[in-house]
Amino acid sequence: MHSSPYKYILATQVHATSYKDATSRMAIWAKNKTSCYIVAANVHVVMTAYWRSHYQQIINKAALVTPDGMPLVWALRLLGVSKQPRVYGPNLMLALCEKAATESLSIYLYGGTEIMLAKLQTNLQQRFPTLAISGTYSPPFRVLTPEEENADVNRIHASGAAIVLVGLGCPKQEEWMARQHGLLQAVMVGVGAAFSFHSGEVSQSPRWMMNLGLEWLYRFAMEPRRLWRRYLVNNPAFLVLFGLQLCKHRLSSAKKLSD
Repeated sequence: MHSSPYKYILATQVHATSYKDATSRMAIWAKNKTSCYIVAANVHVVMTAYWRSHYQQIINKAALVTPDGMPLVWALRLLGVSKQPRVYGPNLMLALCEKAATESLSIYLYGGTEIMLAKLQTNLQQRFPTLAISGTYSPPFRVLTPEEENADVNRIHASGAAIVLVGLGCPKQEEWMARQHGLLQAVMVGVGAAFSFHSGEVSQSPRWMMNLGLEWLYRFAMEPRRLWRRYLVNNPAFLVLFGLQLCKHRLSSAKKLSD
């Protein structure tokens, strides 16, 4: 499976890609019934992987890891991918739905609550009238038994979906996709909070905050009790660790030039 070039940010492979490149690759994999998964990575994903080696392996086995957060976009640019754009999970989901509609690829929505899925399905069908949504499922908010997971895979297969959008949140969605890798003959895409945003249940941060990399501040203000550890522990740790990585990168580049 040919994938985009990538750089390591800490220990995580993050691909140099774009919405057009990512959706084109996913459409080809979906048509070929390739069992693979895609991760939209932000600082939370990179730091969770840094602390947990099993999760790190899951992320690095993904067919594609997009720079979902602005800090990762800036990191790729500092590591030499000069024109790297942001490939933000919620926007990637919409771009993929548009691609799926034009290429006659059916999608499946897995995750969220039943109310959220109903709103999401309505909103997507209004936005993309020719999009085929072959099924939706809201799994219980607990660890599933192997029998339940197997039933979910069978249900998705029976629907005929070529693409499965997975909205379980990090790290749950990546762990779920990794377990189905090789079992589910479809492209699985972890889209995190996209279900909440596109169903209208949670508001997205203003565009100017996104562009400045301040989206985390908006989300933290909305849900401080749930997100404080993610932002007040992970973000400073990332800055320190990536700062060290960048120093090493600059020193090795300078050494190569002098040799």
